[in-house]
Amino acid sequence: MAVAQTVDISQSLRAELIRVVGEENLLHHRDELIVYECDGYVIEKNVPDVVVFPTSTEQVVAIVKLCQQFEVPFVPRGAGTSLSGGTLAVGGGVMICLTRMKQILEINLRDGYAVVEPGVVNVWLTRALAGSGFHYAPDPSSQTACTVGGNVATNSGGPHTLKYGVTVNHVRGVELVLPDGRVVEIGGKVQDLPGLDLTGLVVGNEGTFGIVTKVIVNLTRDPEAGRTFLGVFETVDQATETVSGLVGAGIVPAALEMLDNLMIRAVEEAFGFGFPTEAGAVLIIEVDGLQAGLDHEAEAVQKIVRQKGGSVNNAIAWSTRKEPEYVAIWKARKSAFGAIGRLSPTFCTQDGVVPRTKLPHILRRITEIGEKYHLQIANVFHAGDGNIHPILLFDERDPEQIRKVLDASHEILDECIACGGSVSGEHGIGVEKLEFMPKLFSSTDLDAMVAIRNVFNPEGRCSPGKMLPIGVGCIERKSPGRRASA
Repeated sequence: MAVAQTVDISQSLRAELIRVVGEENLLHHRDELIVYECDGYVIEKNVPDVVVFPTSTEQVVAIVKLCQQFEVPFVPRGAGTSLSGGTLAVGGGVMICLTRMKQILEINLRDGYAVVEPGVVNVWLTRALAGSGFHYAPDPSSQTACTVGGNVATNSGGPHTLKYGVTVNHVRGVELVLPDGRVVEIGGKVQDLPGLDLTGLVVGNEGTFGIVTKVIVNLTRDPEAGRTFLGVFETVDQATETVSGLVGAGIVPAALEMLDNLMIRAVEEAFGFGFPTEAGAVLIIEVDGLQAGLDHEAEAVQKIVRQKGGSVNNAIAWSTRKEPEYVAIWKARKSAFGAIGRLSPTFCTQDGVVPRTKLPHILRRITEIGEKYHLQIANVFHAGDGNIHPILLFDERDPEQIRKVLDASHEILDECIACGGSVSGEHGIGVEKLEFMPKLFSSTDLDAMVAIRNVFNPEGRCSPGKMLPIGVGCIERKSPGRRASA
C-alpha cells in the first residue's frame, strides 16, 4: 500500500490562512512549530507545516474549506495533554489549535447546563461554578491544563467519574465542523432528545469526525457532604483487594484512587502532604451524598480497609470541597504525574483497563514486566473502575530505552486484553495503540467503524492515521512521525 508523503504547505495557502486568522494567529517558522511536534506521548513526533489559532466557528470553517481546496490534511489540537499521540500531525499539514476559543458562553443553573468553547480549560468551568451549588463532574488529573474539547475527543474520565460518569455522560450536545466545512448541531440543550444518540457517537471520536467548536455540558448538583479517607497498606495486593471488597459490599465511592510506593515517594517529595513513604500502597477513598447516611457509609469503608490489612491515616469530613486538608490531598493526587519529573527525564503513561477483580494480577504482571526490561514503573490510577495508569520511566535520548518502553508497554496492554479488558480507558487510541485494534475487535467490527467514520470524514483528511489501523477499509497511515531521539 502506498504511503503518502509529507505535504508541503504552499505560500498561497499560508497567505489565505493569514487572511482568515491574521498573522498573529499563525505559526510557520521551524523554531515555533517544534513546540507542536508531539503531545504528552513523546515517543512519536512530527512537526506540522503550519499551526493556526482560530477564535470563532466561522474561522474554523474557513480554515477547513481551505484545507479541502488545497487537498491538505489537518488535525485539531487543544492543550496537547493527550497521552496517545492523538494530536500528532501525521504527515504534516495544518494543525488547528483551539486554545484561543476559550469562552464560557452560557451557564444555565435552572436547566442544569453550560455552553463552552472547546479551548476552555476544564478547571475554569469548575471555578466559574464555585458557590453556585453545581459543578461539572468529569475531572481528569490534567484538569488544570486539559481542555473540554480534548476531553470530548477522548471521552476523558477522572477520579470522580467512578460514581458520576465520564465525559460522554455529561455532554448534551456539540457544534461540529465537518471536514467539508459544513456546521452541524448534534444533540442540544434538552436532555434525552428523541432519535439516535449521535452525541454519544461523537464523544470519543478523537478528532476523526470533524472539529468540535461548542460543547453543551451537563451540570451536576454539589453533594451535601462527604468523607475522604487515606487508606494505607503494606502491600499492593492488600490495596487492590480492598477495592474489590468495597464495591462487593455495595459501596459506590465518589472516588477510589491508588498510588504505589514509587508514586507515593515521588508525590511526597514534591508536595510534602504527609503520605507514608514506607507504605506499599495507599488508597484515596471518597464517599459523598446526604449527610444523614454518611457516617454509616464511612464506618463501613473503614471496616473493610482494616479487614483487608490496611489502616486509615486520614479521615476528612467536609461539607464543601474547599477545606484545606481536602484540597491538599487531591492536589497531591492530581499533580502525581508532574511529580514523576523528579524521578526521570521522560515517562510514558499507559491506559489499560481490567476487571476490578483482576487488579492484583495485572499489577503483579506490571512488576514482572518492569523487572524483565529493567525499567522503573510507577502506578497511580482509577482503581475503582479498573483503569490502570502504569508510568514507565526512561530517557528518550537513549534509543535502547525507547525500544524497551515500547516492548514493555505492549506486554502490559496485551495482558489487559487477556484479562478481558481494554487498551484504553480515557486516553484514546491515537497513533500509539493502532496495532491493538485488531486484537480487540473483529474485522467486521473495524469495517463498521470505518464506515461510520466515512460518513463524517469520507476523504480521511481530518486527523489522518488515527484510531483505526493501516489496511482497515480505505485508511492509510500517512508519513509516520519520527521516533523520539531519531
